[in-house]
Amino acid sequence: NIFSLVSGSRSSKTFKPKKNIPEGSHQYELLKHAEATLGSGNLRQAVMLPEGEDLNEWIAVNTVDFFNQINMLYGTITEFCTEVSCPVMSAGPRYEYHWADGTNIKKPIKCSAPKYIDYLMTWVQDQLDDETLFPSKIGVPFPKNFMSVAKTILKRLFRVYAHIYHQHFDSVMRLQEEAHLNTSFKHFIFFVQEFNLIDRRELAPLQELIEKLGSKDR
Repeated sequence: NIFSLVSGSRSSKTFKPKKNIPEGSHQYELLKHAEATLGSGNLRQAVMLPEGEDLNEWIAVNTVDFFNQINMLYGTITEFCTEVSCPVMSAGPRYEYHWADGTNIKKPIKCSAPKYIDYLMTWVQDQLDDETLFPSKIGVPFPKNFMSVAKTILKRLFRVYAHIYHQHFDSVMRLQEEAHLNTSFKHFIFFVQEFNLIDRRELAPLQELIEKLGSKDR
């Protein structure tokens, strides 16, 4: 594993268990396909819908994968992201996020970054574990609202990348994780751009970085 996780750097609260896609399933095959094409180095091509595949299923598999990646990346820096260092969930001075999930917390609340990210990752995990939203069995159809659910998940996962880049990039550099973070983020951005999954306004906190990553690839 490329992760040199120092013992104690995983906060048991925020670091969620990895979401596994069952081996032998069609989704597992898709994940393997995604990993293989990623290895080719052409990310624009790697994110495209494989021929003959179901778009919802492709988005589902990749969303689970991004959740796992972000979970791991954030897990490496949890000790630097505390109530004291990050009393608000922000992505630079101009962007602050308040948490609401529409069910338990209806009115957005202002909270620290570790608390916000804990709410966020727990909420995403609950969505991914919900068989009616993310069916793992073959032949079980995706719900009609699947695309809007996936878009909300990806929009929120983006905020964790944005927070890491703006507030913790020095720690990422010290841990020599920046190549890993950049590759993961670039993959994420190319994926959401390919299928138009996140509104441009939402991407504003990392707009310069997104343009830089995109220009290297044309």
